[in-house]
Amino acid sequence: MKYRVAIDTGGTNTDAFIFNEENGTSFIAKVPSTPKNPAVAITDAIKAAGLKAAEIKLITHGTTVATNALIERNFPKTAMITTSGFRDVVEICDGTKQELWDAYQDKPASYIRRRDRFEVTERVDYNGNVVTPLDREQARSVAERISKLGYQAVCICFINSYVNSDHEQAMKSILEDFLPGGTYVCTSSETIPEMLEHPRFSTAMINAVLGPCIVNYVRDLEGRLKEMGYRGDLLILHSGGGVLTAKGTARFPSRLASSGIVAGAIAGAHIAKQAGFLNAISFDMGGTSTDVALTYKGELKTANSWQVEYGYPIMFPSVEVLTIGAGGGSIAWIDAGGSLRNGPQSAGADPGPACYGKGGEEATNTDANLVLGRLSSSLLGGRLQLDLKASKQVIANKMVGPLNMELATAASAMLKVAEANMANAIRLISVGRGYDPRDFALVAFGGAGPLHGAYLAQELEIPTVIFPRYPGIASAMGCLLVDIRHDSSQMYLGRVQDANLIQLAHSFESMEEEARDHLHEEGVAPENMRFVRQLDMRYMGQWRTLTVPVDLSDTENGLQEALKKFHSEHERAYSYSDPSRDVEIFALKLVTQGIIPKPTMPKVRVTGDAERALTGSRQVYFDEAGGYVETPVYNREELLPGARIMGPAVVEQLDSTVVLPPETSSVVDPYLNIITNFIRG
Repeated sequence: MKYRVAIDTGGTNTDAFIFNEENGTSFIAKVPSTPKNPAVAITDAIKAAGLKAAEIKLITHGTTVATNALIERNFPKTAMITTSGFRDVVEICDGTKQELWDAYQDKPASYIRRRDRFEVTERVDYNGNVVTPLDREQARSVAERISKLGYQAVCICFINSYVNSDHEQAMKSILEDFLPGGTYVCTSSETIPEMLEHPRFSTAMINAVLGPCIVNYVRDLEGRLKEMGYRGDLLILHSGGGVLTAKGTARFPSRLASSGIVAGAIAGAHIAKQAGFLNAISFDMGGTSTDVALTYKGELKTANSWQVEYGYPIMFPSVEVLTIGAGGGSIAWIDAGGSLRNGPQSAGADPGPACYGKGGEEATNTDANLVLGRLSSSLLGGRLQLDLKASKQVIANKMVGPLNMELATAASAMLKVAEANMANAIRLISVGRGYDPRDFALVAFGGAGPLHGAYLAQELEIPTVIFPRYPGIASAMGCLLVDIRHDSSQMYLGRVQDANLIQLAHSFESMEEEARDHLHEEGVAPENMRFVRQLDMRYMGQWRTLTVPVDLSDTENGLQEALKKFHSEHERAYSYSDPSRDVEIFALKLVTQGIIPKPTMPKVRVTGDAERALTGSRQVYFDEAGGYVETPVYNREELLPGARIMGPAVVEQLDSTVVLPPETSSVVDPYLNIITNFIRG
């Protein structure tokens, strides 16, 4: 077994990145996705790569199954059991609105309908004391009713169960006596034992509605791989930037709701670090959307809460990725005031841009890039032929007249609007979080990212752009670069100065013992287990918290060092800190890792100049050059380390096209990334 295979499932294509451990080489495969059963495309990708399953050592997979299920609300019949009087917590949510001033906007409906939410009598107070015992007769009656109604999944959400889970466990035991085998049951205290009831109920609810489809999907995929002869592990990427085993996905299916999105962020951070940049912004632009993530001092920034639909948070740490509706298929349009807009509507893959020849009648970014000469009329190694005449016609019909512009000027304006939208997204995740984008490198990938990366960097004054070796497959590569990871938490409310170090250490040790058992079940050897202790802290009276690492082995200074980090992070994030104010510990967090050996991408030792990769030239439109310019075109496959390219230039490859504007200087590094800098006058 010599191959490590990473597979990322997208809406249009399924991408595979294959690494040969014996000789350090890598190659890629790309096949159409199969939305009705994504597992089919995964086996298709392995076959397309020409691999024998028995030669594969490890398969890591990023999936959109959970994300699509939430977006499409394609759920099995699911019930919720709550404490009497708390049936509507997931309906009321937190009382906020996505659009504060829109009086007519309704929030999305709950994932579990009111008719499917049941109440039982029980009550535990905030200290975990039983106020009202669980009414077991009523609990059995509810369990019998749920069984008769044929629910496939159930979540149990009792108030204050985060501090005493006995009643939830008793209810779960009663349910298991009535329900048929295979029914998915989870409790809020097992899922995320945190204080605030709506986020906890919401996370457990999402866990339940996704449980059956994730369990069935993983079981089907494992079966197909075994039939092919694969005998290794199947690891699934999750929102926190780690992977779960098949058993882990059954416990926490809600963690897969951004599986496919975070793969690109992980790849971007790795590629930047490989090129010598610890501060990087990942810019992943595909056919429909653009994902942006930030790496600071070598660490991806994470959020403690995230959501697919507004009002329904998932309370697991997640790599912070900002997604907007801007991609190659995004449609340009004129609003009622006569202004040019771009997206978020997309032509998708069917009918797709007009140049695809499938009946598309809207002007898209791909059409504009083709008209401007940035794209060749022949893509994917000749397998996709683009219709330039159709692109010119649709832009002439939709843009030229209303904007009173020439064809090329209108096409350029379309892309400028799209790039302005994407630049705003980068500002939100950098400037909006207290980071200066000028201190970062931009990693541009995805099928469309390298077409626009240099222009975004110019707009934001980012000094360096990195174009990876395989831009269109970068997300798949990201799946190979992660460890098994679990995140657990425990409430702890108290001022830092009142904290009992012995009690804190004991709580962390208990959490580590449970986490160690989970890793052992998943086949992780003790020497490959790692634990990172963290504290959620906030100023007294605040609502939101910041997470900082803590080292309690230093009994004298460990807690004080964590306090200093909190003040420093608060100053960076909010431009404010007050060391004189009392600080409260809100929760204990534990990051548990099962270390997996990762492939080491070898440096290419052979060097060469760019002339050997030159394939010809064509007319490409650049605003800064005043119009169309005869521009050299290079074949990416022939570019070796040390090759230098002065812009303007176009670099073509199977999975993407790189546009290097005038006044840029680029060099190929030993990992075959193109590193581009701007020539400042």
